[in-house]
Amino acid sequence: MDVARLPAAELRRLIGDRELSCVEVIEACLAQIERYNGAINAVVTLNDDAVDEARQLDQRLAAGDGVGVLAGIPVGIKDVTHTEGMRTTFGSPLYADHVPEVDALVVQRLKVAGAIILCKTNTPEFATGGNTFNEVFGATRNPWNTDLSVGGSTGGGAAGLAVGMIALAEGTDLGGSLRIPASFCGVVGLRPSPGLVPTWPHEFLWDDMQVTGGMGRTAEDVALMLEAVAGPGRIAPLRQPTDGRDFVEVVRRGMPEGSRLAFCPDIAGIGVDEEIQRVCRAAAEELRQAGATVEEVDLDFAYGWDAFLAIRGLWMVATQYSRLDRIDELGDNLAANVRAGLETTTEQLAAAQHARARLWADMYALFERFDFLLTPCMAVPPFPVEQNYPKTIGGRAMKTHIDWVAPTFILSLTGLPIASVPAGVDTNGLPVGLQVVGGPQSEEAVLAVASEIQRARPIGLPPARLAGC
Repeated sequence: MDVARLPAAELRRLIGDRELSCVEVIEACLAQIERYNGAINAVVTLNDDAVDEARQLDQRLAAGDGVGVLAGIPVGIKDVTHTEGMRTTFGSPLYADHVPEVDALVVQRLKVAGAIILCKTNTPEFATGGNTFNEVFGATRNPWNTDLSVGGSTGGGAAGLAVGMIALAEGTDLGGSLRIPASFCGVVGLRPSPGLVPTWPHEFLWDDMQVTGGMGRTAEDVALMLEAVAGPGRIAPLRQPTDGRDFVEVVRRGMPEGSRLAFCPDIAGIGVDEEIQRVCRAAAEELRQAGATVEEVDLDFAYGWDAFLAIRGLWMVATQYSRLDRIDELGDNLAANVRAGLETTTEQLAAAQHARARLWADMYALFERFDFLLTPCMAVPPFPVEQNYPKTIGGRAMKTHIDWVAPTFILSLTGLPIASVPAGVDTNGLPVGLQVVGGPQSEEAVLAVASEIQRARPIGLPPARLAGC
């Protein structure tokens, strides 16, 4: 039994049945970190007390004490999320030795649920960028091919999950930061609705664009994590009730028979790579066998492009407001984004809100006819890790450096729950992610569809031996 690669839900069952100890699980994951981290650079800081914490949890289990839904599950925390007494650098040289005095609310909830915070995972500086690189720790490499990028910005979490360094990964998503690396690394990432998982502390407390969420090797694993971390927080102003919702049970029941699915191969009109379209279309068609109806539709949400850029500009300035006088000390990528944000006008922000309203209306109309929207997560396959972003899409030069993430960032504007799930692999053996979009407050239903796709299109995990190991 390869303990480190088992799904989190299976680990939880084995721990609960006393077939595995918490210490065995943590030691298995630490062994994976020792074996693989030199090649992929997913983990940047270890919790030196993890084994002792696991041993204490085993003692509680032996005594019959009550434990949480994540008891003994090793979790990686993105290095922009506060962890009390554990280095949190934000991927920035300005905070290379920063140690928070408080846990983020999501970390508090994970601990209450019995999870063991095993490590911090790599991220671009302040989670800004679609390739996981920073000047503190360097680049994270894709475990399917270490010459390639993991995407970003929750890249360390996705890569660590794929090789069994952790069983769950916490992260954030503004324009695709959970979905992009999930797609590139062949795991499941969920962007939940704003406020479902409170984000605190945060320098932009009323932010309704960036959300806190998680990744797992299976859709059920992500649902299990939601059980622990979802729900209103008194200290966080954005909130969603969770009364009566059972995330795991809905996922286990599977996709409802008769579900109406719309498949759109290119929502942004950017020319999604044909091989990616092929894999995603095949996955959508596969769901017919599970009793769904699938219809290919033509959607054009390109008008959301400028809207996202304007709102992202505000986000950059708001989150870096306390450091605007140190902008020259930030990395080139982050500094350029902040400067672009400072040039955003009130008129552009007003136009963005009107475009966002139009997108909501268009999605509402779509969901009058369908239950879910399926669309490719990425426009391109993983690109060389040395590049900050790809140069072309389908052989055509990009107009801007973020064209390639339009399939994810345009959907962020909706505030709807969106998962990326492996839909298959391309001709190079690299994972291809498919986005599943649901109606308001339908995270568990979205994950149920994702779970059905995983059953129909299993891709497994990266090769057991990586280059350089």
